[in-house]
Amino acid sequence: MAITDPIADMLTRIRNAAKAKFNSVDIPASKIKIELARVIKDEGFIRNYKFIQDEKQGVLRIYLKYGPGQKTVIYGLERISKPSRRIYVKSKDIKPVYNGMGISILSTSKGIMTDKRARLENIGGEILCNIW
Repeated sequence: MAITDPIADMLTRIRNAAKAKFNSVDIPASKIKIELARVIKDEGFIRNYKFIQDEKQGVLRIYLKYGPGQKTVIYGLERISKPSRRIYVKSKDIKPVYNGMGISILSTSKGIMTDKRARLENIGGEILCNIW
């Protein structure tokens, strides 16, 4: 069965694995998912990620990060722009998530980036998701 929203599926798998205290989660890979994982790792929400080649499309393995007492670092993941309703913003209209404690991930003409970087480079785009 085909997945209609692969990014929402990725975020849901990460959210469920974090709640279940898994060390890693496997996700069917794509270029945009690998870029999302890169941004999430650069912001410190996951330990690492790895692309594993197989006969099909490959697998993206994400290693989750926990704080003291096995508290998850990711408190919330929210899909903003959906296939049925795309949300585009200009650079001056990008709002911080939880007063800067979280991040928005945008798809721009210069690639996938955080809201902070998009504001610095004065680029707007499609808001994919929020993480806090």
